[in-house]
Amino acid sequence: MKGSIRLRLSLWLAGAIAVMASLAAAWSFLSTAAEADELQDDTLAQVVALIGERPDLLHALASSASDADRDSNLIVQRLDAAAAGDGVALPLPPDLADGLHTVTVRGVSYRVLVRSIAKGERIAVSQETALRDEITRDGALRSSMPLLLLIPLLALVVGALVRRMIGPVETLSQDVQARSQHDLQPLPVDGVPAEIRPLIHAVNGLFERLQAALDDKRRFIADAAHELRSPLTALSLQAQRLDETPLPEPARERLAALRQGLQRARHLLDQLLSHARAQSQRPGTGLATSLPGACRAVIEHLLPLAEAKDIDLGMLPGDDAATARGGESDVTAIVQNLVDNALRYTPTGGRVDVRATRREQDVVLEVIDTGPGIAPDDRRRVLDPFFRLPGAQGIGAGLGLAIVRTTVERLGGSLALDGAAGARGLHVRVTLPAAGARESAG
Repeated sequence: MKGSIRLRLSLWLAGAIAVMASLAAAWSFLSTAAEADELQDDTLAQVVALIGERPDLLHALASSASDADRDSNLIVQRLDAAAAGDGVALPLPPDLADGLHTVTVRGVSYRVLVRSIAKGERIAVSQETALRDEITRDGALRSSMPLLLLIPLLALVVGALVRRMIGPVETLSQDVQARSQHDLQPLPVDGVPAEIRPLIHAVNGLFERLQAALDDKRRFIADAAHELRSPLTALSLQAQRLDETPLPEPARERLAALRQGLQRARHLLDQLLSHARAQSQRPGTGLATSLPGACRAVIEHLLPLAEAKDIDLGMLPGDDAATARGGESDVTAIVQNLVDNALRYTPTGGRVDVRATRREQDVVLEVIDTGPGIAPDDRRRVLDPFFRLPGAQGIGAGLGLAIVRTTVERLGGSLALDGAAGARGLHVRVTLPAAGARESAG
């Protein structure tokens, strides 16, 4: 309750409505009861007035309590006759003053109106208070019951109205939650209540500052990589020339280590540039790339590396119509990094298979190797930049899978790492939106 504005607002409004409706119902009950009592007293007065105008009706209206009118239960009698004890009516005290009285006779309470008429006669019109109270209670309840019944109905209406008013905020929250970590586009303010707009403007300002900071970081990485490329290239050329000259065996071993370090540094720079491009680019609209075509191009490019390690690299039967939504450079970068990563960690004599298929509105890329695999606890960590498994060999910088994850998320896809079907190996599955499928559906 403490964390929900909608719940608190609904409860406060429903509580206020319940209190006000209860007070209104109580006021209606009391006022209706008072009016009912007054109306019944007026009925007694009207009967007395009728007898005063026509005294001859007194004998006709006079009756005993057992013969009283079943609806009104009125008892009309001469007050002196009651005093005489002739049993015609209620034994009322003969000294009752003119006016309204509440009298108890034989354990029963009566409302009595006494009035003097012509020739000095006095009459009394009585009615049981129990019947009067029943009539009063029924009338008061009928007047207040609609207000009480409105309380749950108004609570439901208030809940629906509050839900409708908070709806834009919930929609905005779902929009933010569905975004990727690289989507820093401003939040829309259309249809949002005016009270929430300052918060949205503040969040958009934060997005702008964060985007600027990320752009500065990516620009710095790209610039630094470009600046370092030239001296590394010059050092590589010098090392190559030095390798062509006669050298003693210890010097040649050191030269080999130097060239391997330079190769690792160049590979790291290339990965840094690829990672910076993957983070800074925006997904293109209307672009489509043949996934099998990109796989064949990458396999052809990396085939010398596979042959050098005696690795069986090839494509499994798939779907030639599997076309991904995205630019060729992005799709190729995904395939390239996955296949290159598989080749580097698969031991000599192993196997790397690539498959591209179409599944409903998605295309699926699978890269399966017979390498050491990745433990389930490490499969999330290997997607982080610069993370390498303990004891990993090769010149990798720990950026390949991070580049793949960043590019896949930017294209609206997903990445999954599983164990291969055999005892060893890794099965990487990339799901990307198919070209035209979701666009036409949306």
